[in-house]
Amino acid sequence: MAFIDELKIHMKAGDGGDGVVRWLQEKGKDRMGPAGGNGGNGGGIYARAIRDLGVLAKYRNKREFKAEDGQDGMEKNMYGKNAPDLVIDFPLGSLITNLSDGTVHELLQDGETTLILKGGRGGLGNEHFKASTNRSPRQFTEGKIGEAADFFVELRLLVDAGIIGLPNAGKSSLLNVLTNADAKVGSYAFTTLEPNLGDFFGFILADIPGLIEGASKGKGLGDKFLRHIKRTKILLHCISLENEDLQGAYKIIRKELEDYDKDLAEKKEIIILTKTDVVDAKHLGKTIKEMKKLNPLVLSVSVYDDVSIKKFGDELVKIFRSV
Repeated sequence: MAFIDELKIHMKAGDGGDGVVRWLQEKGKDRMGPAGGNGGNGGGIYARAIRDLGVLAKYRNKREFKAEDGQDGMEKNMYGKNAPDLVIDFPLGSLITNLSDGTVHELLQDGETTLILKGGRGGLGNEHFKASTNRSPRQFTEGKIGEAADFFVELRLLVDAGIIGLPNAGKSSLLNVLTNADAKVGSYAFTTLEPNLGDFFGFILADIPGLIEGASKGKGLGDKFLRHIKRTKILLHCISLENEDLQGAYKIIRKELEDYDKDLAEKKEIIILTKTDVVDAKHLGKTIKEMKKLNPLVLSVSVYDDVSIKKFGDELVKIFRSV
């Protein structure tokens, strides 16, 4: 099932049931008094946060959601039934924007529910209007219309660390060895077309599709995935030692972050030099020293070396716990 992180849907809360005009009836006696009950309330619509990133894909062919209407009032002063509320599941981290009034609902806690649209109140039956001066009221009111609106749903991942870098920087390979994830790995650009997640000692890591120069303005895969790292606590900036200009590669991504969102560019960042097997130890040491001029927090790792992975993982855990 394809990963979907934005969607436009229409939602309609239930209408209230109508109040009715009814009369008490006994054998041989007609219209002894008003007995029309009130209508039931229409169902409201609630959004609920769940830990399922794929749930939006289930709505790809279902773009309209409607809660049930309240039941009309009945005879013998019986109220109509209230309609049940409709609860719609959305991925944790979703922003749900009401396109009619601009209201934004943000789901940040697992299991959190929030009212999106109010159902209409039930109408009043003629029994409600009974008074000493109005013993045979014929008045009643119709149920109120439930709220309705179009909504834009946008998913922004809630993760501890976002793995970023140019295409083929080794992001997916790193995620796989650290978390036993099964992210697709390839020797061509843009192998990753959607974020992949993994659990690293209780810290959630996200492999963000490769960025290129101009991504913040829509080039390549565009800025679609930059928003997924806006809520991360720390950025893991992978730079492959296959690059001839490491500092240039670093600055390309940094510029895209700054152009997209200044706050994003100010997040804590670790430079991770990947594919260290292509250089010797002397060259690696010199490279680390040079890169620390850009960012003092520099680590190196080879996904093909268990010792390197173990050392790297221990350092990463220490840093995560300090953030």
